[in-house]
Amino acid sequence: MEIQRDRRSGKVSLTHKGYLQKVLQRFNIDGDIKSVSTPLAPHFKLKAIISPTTIEEREYMTRSLYASAVGSLMYAMVYTRPDLSQAVSMISRYMDDPGKGHWEAVKWVLRYIKGTIDVGLVFEKDSMGKQECI
Repeated sequence: MEIQRDRRSGKVSLTHKGYLQKVLQRFNIDGDIKSVSTPLAPHFKLKAIISPTTIEEREYMTRSLYASAVGSLMYAMVYTRPDLSQAVSMISRYMDDPGKGHWEAVKWVLRYIKGTIDVGLVFEKDSMGKQECI
């Protein structure tokens, strides 16, 4: 976790930039892959029915590291990225039997992170000198 403090303005910011860069590298979402502007696009219709039905699909999903990717996103969501909460909620529902469509949704969230890697929490004093989160 990266912590930046600006005493003059009374702000403290928390980010997970280093951690998220490692996550993106681990799941090959770096280089020329284009980022996206929303955590999860409306065209993803995630349902249990898109879970694997053939042996080949199950083998592919076994190699996809779906649970590891979702866990990495959950960690970031809990500590510094509340903007991921709805998307992580959607993709985590299919941890027991994910399909290719579910994996595509996880990759979409990772592409969102690529474009918003500097986003985090900022705490600043209000006019009364109390801390508040913005």
